[in-house]
Amino acid sequence: MVVTLVTRDAARLEFPCASGQDVLGAAEAAGLYPPAMCHEGSCGMCQARVVEGAYEMGPHTESAMPAGPGGVLLCRCLPQGDVTIELPCTDAQVGRHKIPVREAEIEAMAQAGAGAVALTLRLRPDAELGLAVDFIPGQYMELTILGTETRRAYSLANLPNWEGRLDFIIRLQPGGAFSSWLGERAAVGDVLNVRGPLGHFVLDESSPRPRCLVGGGCGMAPLLSMLRHMADFQDSQPVHLIYGANREDELLPAEELDALRAALPQLGVTLSVWRPGPGWTGFSGTSADALDAYLATAAETPDIYVCGPPRMMEAVMSTAQRRGVPEAQIFAERVQS
Repeated sequence: MVVTLVTRDAARLEFPCASGQDVLGAAEAAGLYPPAMCHEGSCGMCQARVVEGAYEMGPHTESAMPAGPGGVLLCRCLPQGDVTIELPCTDAQVGRHKIPVREAEIEAMAQAGAGAVALTLRLRPDAELGLAVDFIPGQYMELTILGTETRRAYSLANLPNWEGRLDFIIRLQPGGAFSSWLGERAAVGDVLNVRGPLGHFVLDESSPRPRCLVGGGCGMAPLLSMLRHMADFQDSQPVHLIYGANREDELLPAEELDALRAALPQLGVTLSVWRPGPGWTGFSGTSADALDAYLATAAETPDIYVCGPPRMMEAVMSTAQRRGVPEAQIFAERVQS
């Protein structure tokens, strides 16, 4: 069988696919790496559309599927013959190099707001790669518990470094395999496999426009990395952060935001809480509500970077489009659930 992927800019990528093999696995075996995250049919990162040919779908989360005829997840799409599939990304967003897999030890764990863990890993020395952590702020890593098939993708919150340090903010999902391990059994010194970096959710450094970063849940991690990058390079571009939570105790510690404000004097911050307590003095509502209020008074249409749970992202992107933000100025990536 032959799979043909057609990118948004009309590039055609062909490769063989064995019987019973999913499209994503076949692509990666051929040295092609379309955007993907969980490889388990749950995150929706590898959405695509079959336009020709027969296929079956393996087990998946229905909410992760794209709407409309032919909608598939590459990691769960099983061709029954030659197929042609349209990708929502450009040819440049399909990787062509093997993604490094390394081992890392848990160095520290701490609470990061209610129901979330700040996890710090330290890479083990690698004969070829050394200790360097090389990535673009906004990208993510896949973490696998050794001896299991449990693999999850989480965005990095820190900056590239030579010391092998990887920082994550992970929201614990009730009943989740990785969350249960991290919340109940993981300990300092435990080893994980780390695959990456991955993803194309990065700052457009060529744009002169103001930036508005919108996060919800653990979508704050890549935004922290982006803001720390701006501070590290003394970037003076106007930037506004909107961070939403269901309750006040889910917000990041105040010292994190204070450090960002000190490093980026031009940074504006809106903290929005959907269900605030009686003493809350910040913005009441969702991230989308806060973005709507911000855009209503913005002097210039900003570039918008949004990361968070699917429903939150859909609401934010809908608000941005309704307010006239061009699609080319909206950059988005889901977080792992």
